[in-house]
Amino acid sequence: MIVCKSSAEIETMHRAGLIVWEVLNELRMMVAPGVSTQELDRVAEKRAKERGARPAFKGYRGYPASLCASINQEVVHGIPSTGRKLSEGDIVSLDYGVELEGYFGDAAVTVPVGKVRPELETLMRVTRESLDLAIEKVQPGNRLSDVGAAVQQWVERHGFSVVREFVGHGIGTKMHEEPSVLNYGQPGHGPRLQEGMVLAIEPMVNQGTPNVRVLDDGWTAVTADGKHSAHFEHTVAVTANGPWILTRPKEVTGPAW
Repeated sequence: MIVCKSSAEIETMHRAGLIVWEVLNELRMMVAPGVSTQELDRVAEKRAKERGARPAFKGYRGYPASLCASINQEVVHGIPSTGRKLSEGDIVSLDYGVELEGYFGDAAVTVPVGKVRPELETLMRVTRESLDLAIEKVQPGNRLSDVGAAVQQWVERHGFSVVREFVGHGIGTKMHEEPSVLNYGQPGHGPRLQEGMVLAIEPMVNQGTPNVRVLDDGWTAVTADGKHSAHFEHTVAVTANGPWILTRPKEVTGPAW
């Protein structure tokens, strides 16, 4: 069952989302050669607690950290560690969520480490743009599949592929609620979007094939062919006035990231 939220609930989710936005922007400024993913995780956990929130990922189904930091061919759920240091030319996905007053916010951004190859800049740009196009479809009366179709069409037009095994999700009093928000499919299918629905939309885009595998740690998903992957995400509410990105300030307009 898809749960529609009240305006008061969505306002609370926006407060949670602003914490996510602030922390992710601090983390992206920290990204540099030689920085360990554990350092990023430490700041992510500390900042949530300073703001009266709880890191949403830590302990979720046994996940050991507050941040997912996925480097290069890692698609999602990379576990931070002291031994994993960023290098010039890497790209790193920072996926982060918090719980505040019983409601969740969730977002992700992929960041270059120093100067990266042009093809990786293109991969990140196209993934980010696919999120923008998906968010534009978050309108009352549209179908859920319109969101994923927008991602797939844009990504494949540029010669990349969309991951199938991991998708976006509804979000509210739980981190993962119905519905699943696919990043692929034909438009015009699935439930109609209604005011009060809140979706975590998160394109995961690969340079090569869409296939992934999970490492022995039980969490880290990597591309099957070893090519790079990018990941962007926002929590978005359906309103009468169109999409409201809850994981950024209201005054921020334009592209999602």
